Amino acid sequence: MDLHEQLKDIKTQLRLSMNGAASQSMREKGLAYHLNFGVELPRIKAIASGYAKDHALAQALWKEDIRECKILAGLLQPVETFLPEIADIWVDDIHNIEMAELTSMNLFQHLPYAPSKSFQWIADEREYPQVCGYHTLARLLMQGGGMDERAANEFLDQAVAAFISGSYHVRGAAGMAIRRFMQQGEVNAFRVCRRVEGLEASPVEAEQMLYNMVKDEVDV
Repeated sequence: MDLHEQLKDIKTQLRLSMNGAASQSMREKGLAYHLNFGVELPRIKAIASGYAKDHALAQALWKEDIRECKILAGLLQPVETFLPEIADIWVDDIHNIEMAELTSMNLFQHLPYAPSKSFQWIADEREYPQVCGYHTLARLLMQGGGMDERAANEFLDQAVAAFISGSYHVRGAAGMAIRRFMQQGEVNAFRVCRRVEGLEASPVEAEQMLYNMVKDEVDV
């Protein structure tokens, strides 16, 4: 099949798998898409399994303003041809938490330049580049990726500030990355504890939340 036929075939499969109730539920939760078939993730992955990873197909799918097509794009994009400038274009086009989480999991964490690009994104002033950056860093940390002292200090400076002053989704993503950092070993856990040790009695609710999150992680 040529590219046009592949896109037509994929859209047909999505329409046959559409779930109106799921789509409505997502809209009510604030997950806004131009078009959302409400197809469950296992079904989307099953559709993706019927195609080889292909740059042109993935790029075409991403350009479709359809939830399921964008998820499929992340699953079908080869990392070898996904240049850093294309990654930035995709991140600029992410406007909700579901797409940030799924694209970070399915694609961004596997990029050879993921560590440096993640640090660039967490330093962005916009919400969803930060969310993508922290989710990608959390995934890299789960894989056992390490940081030198300079990178660790930069990460903690950014993540602590994001947790305290960021949006709800930025706070959640930064918090997850902090926990994954702590889980790498006692040295990292100690470094985070030192950062928050004076926040227990803080009058700022977000600072108390950060302290309690770190305490809970240590107590596990």
